[in-house]
Amino acid sequence: MIYILTGDIRTGKTTALLDWCKNRNDVDGVLCPDDEKGKRYFLNIKSKDTYPLAANSDTKDHNIISIGPFQFLKSSFQNANDYLLKSNDKRDYLYLVVDELGKLELKNIGLHDSAKSIIAQHKNRKSHHLILVVRESLLNDIIEHYQIYIYEVINKEDLESL
Repeated sequence: MIYILTGDIRTGKTTALLDWCKNRNDVDGVLCPDDEKGKRYFLNIKSKDTYPLAANSDTKDHNIISIGPFQFLKSSFQNANDYLLKSNDKRDYLYLVVDELGKLELKNIGLHDSAKSIIAQHKNRKSHHLILVVRESLLNDIIEHYQIYIYEVINKEDLESL
């Protein structure tokens, strides 16, 4: 089953997933929380590895993905894509989390490569579940972009029932 966790921007979707995952051993994937300084980073759920998302002033232009005023490290997205694909292949999970699909993915960058592959495989998978995090304003665009026809939209309060 594909679950799409949605809500407005900055309403605690990732925080809810962090809380939901912390005492479980059947969840893997990638989360994108904020650190204590408000900087976003990727967190590999099972391995607990982290890597920064935002580029800094000395990052070379060819290593950056820009969207609006934000500049992200290409290498971080590559690490996240690689981790998601490896986790999906291992299938050592009941739930695989992809946080988050948004404007970059609609432009076929960011987490698009892993999302495209993983979503296609989960369309018919019954024993392993996929949780996609999508802001509410992009929900229909993401569903159409990835041709997701069978799914359940959930909010952060629904996590406890999974």
